[in-house]
Amino acid sequence: MIYIILVFILVLLDQISKYIVDKNFFEGDTIGVLTDFFHFTYVKNRGIAFGMFQGKLDVISIATVIAIVAIAYYLYKGRNKMPLLEKLGFTFVLAGAIGNMIDRIWRGFVIDMIDFRGIWSFVFNLADVWINIGVVLILLDYFFAEKKKKK
Repeated sequence: MIYIILVFILVLLDQISKYIVDKNFFEGDTIGVLTDFFHFTYVKNRGIAFGMFQGKLDVISIATVIAIVAIAYYLYKGRNKMPLLEKLGFTFVLAGAIGNMIDRIWRGFVIDMIDFRGIWSFVFNLADVWINIGVVLILLDYFFAEKKKKK
């Protein structure tokens, strides 16, 4: 139950941030928070991470729905056996996938706004952050499990 609540909270935070940007910015608007380093920039992303597959909404949507269903099923089936880091990792990935899927269904594109200039050339959103946190947690779980096996 706690993981369902966490997914809900993460999706809600993602959607609130996108709503605020959508209501207060025009596409392409940018506000410097830390000059030449961190900005909020409104980008309509019609692809996936790093701007790949632009305009392929149907393929992206089908793949995302399959991923959401597969992750939810995997979490459900492994809920009593899965290590904490792995559960948290897949929970974050699921929340990120759902957050971006909501945008694709509701808007026809994903709103991106987090813009670190100078160190990263892509604009992204909280759902993308959740997915990346999830992947890191899953990898950490894997490496810790491998380390235990060697002992």
